[in-house]
This record gives sequence, C-alpha cells and structure tokens, in this order.
Amino acid sequence: MVDLASVLTTNGKQYYAGKPISSEDCKKYGLAPYIPSSELIKAVNLTIFLEKRPLLLKGEPGCGKTTLAQAVAYELGLPYEAWYIKSTTRARDGLYTYDAVARLHDAQLTRIDETSNSKVKNLDNYIKLGPLGRAFRNEKPTVVLIDEIDKADIDFPNDLLRELDEQRFTIEEAGEEIKAIYPPIVFVTSNDEKDLPDAFLRRCLFYYIEFPYSQLANIVQSHFSASSPDLVEAAVQRFSELRQKMEKGKAGKKVTTSELLDWFTVLRQFPEDEMLKLLKGEIPFPEVLLKKWEDHLRYLKYEA
Repeated sequence: MVDLASVLTTNGKQYYAGKPISSEDCKKYGLAPYIPSSELIKAVNLTIFLEKRPLLLKGEPGCGKTTLAQAVAYELGLPYEAWYIKSTTRARDGLYTYDAVARLHDAQLTRIDETSNSKVKNLDNYIKLGPLGRAFRNEKPTVVLIDEIDKADIDFPNDLLRELDEQRFTIEEAGEEIKAIYPPIVFVTSNDEKDLPDAFLRRCLFYYIEFPYSQLANIVQSHFSASSPDLVEAAVQRFSELRQKMEKGKAGKKVTTSELLDWFTVLRQFPEDEMLKLLKGEIPFPEVLLKKWEDHLRYLKYEA
C-alpha cells in the first residue's frame, strides 16, 4: 500500500491520516469517533491533492458518509461548513441568498423614516453568503459537506459545475464577483435516490463506503470506551448475524451502525451477565433495531 500522504507532503499541503478523535474532544466539539479504512484515507488525500475535485461518497445509510467531512476538518484544524440538501434547495442557496422581500419592506419604511434610506441602499444588508460562499471567502482551506445531493432537482449538480470548476461566482444583485481565496475541500454524499448527471460525475472523485463489519467492535468501543469487551463482542456478533440475515432476506430496511449504537446504549444499562446470557439465545430489545413490521416478522421467523 502506497502511503500517499508521505509522498505528497513536499507540496506543503496538509493531508489526512485518520487519527482517532479523543473522547474529550468528541464531547467538547459535538463530534463522533471516526475510524476510516486505509482506502478511504487515500481517497480523501487524492481529493486534497487534486483540488477543485469533490469527493463523491456513496454507501448505505449509517456507513459514515456524513461524519467523514467533520473528522477531516477536525484533524486538519480547518473550518467546516455543512450544506444539507432538501428537495427545494437551489444551487445558488449554497453560494448566497438575497432577501428581496426584506429590502422592499425597508424601502416602504423609508417613506416614514428617512434614516432607513442608507440601509436600503446598502445591498450587503440583504445578501447572506451560503456554506460554499463562506468557504470561498475563508482565509484558509475549508472543508465543505454537500449532504444528500440526490435529494435536490436533477439539474442541481450541473448548476454548480462552473462555480466548482472556476472557484468563483457572481452576486448578480450587487454585480460583485467572489473568488475563492483557497479551494475548499468538498465532500458530496448521495444515497442513490436518483442518478447524478455525467457532467457532474466527470468532475468528481468517487468512493463507495462498504458496511464496516470488521470495524464494528472498534466503532462501539470508541463510543463506549468503558464498556466490557465481552459485551461489545457479543452484541456486535448478534447484530452482524441479524444484518447478514436481513441482507439475504432482502429486508425492507437493513440495520445500520446508528441503530447498533442506540441498541448498545440500551444493553449496557443492564447487568452484563444478564445481557450476555440473553444475547446467546435472542436479540433483546429488537424494537430498537427493526423499524418495519415486515422485518419484525422476518426476525421472528429467523428466531423460530
């Protein structure tokens, strides 16, 4: 395995090593422990090296797509901007918004109070930069998360092509051009709800995050450091067995690491010996894991 970060350090950039986040910093900054694979670390560092090329992340819900950007920003000590996409989101929203209604309201008030006239004339009072716009203005590289891009209209990704390629955009209402001081490090997540345009895909790096079976024990232990390794191992084993059965049975919704952590939160409230005994014969508190009735029926069938 080539250590890409060590090869590229001569260009003066910071690269990601996937260092563990301490429990103290997790609490202090509201972060979650993150354990990336070596291949994912390589994909992140290629993104940092190439610049202007977003890293498109796909994978099942709960595999860590969203939290990766936070982990990179934390380790490198960089600013972090999150842009959570909705069905109504427009590409321009990530660059800036212009509140024309507020300006019209203030303009009407100037008929009564002439002192408000100067406020109306200053467009900066009605223009607010979005996550990508703020990243362009930052004095250091900024980690930007564009989360669940496939929720937006099909034209949304293509509407960002020029801004991502040229690292600049124009505030039309003010006639002002904003150029990126430093190219942001952009992470884009998708749950494959719809296909993304080829023109957008051509400009991205791509990585698919597999479900981290081999890392589950480490993930649980990193969140619950004081927990018994025996309980962690038993819980992860039963969880993995359930998920693998759900994969074979084409379940309506497979269990994720998020549900594993919720489930373990419940398990550790009870005496360890009691839970270890239960885990040998059944999956206690299945309602924490199984979110569809048909999956409950399949679960009961498996356990029969």
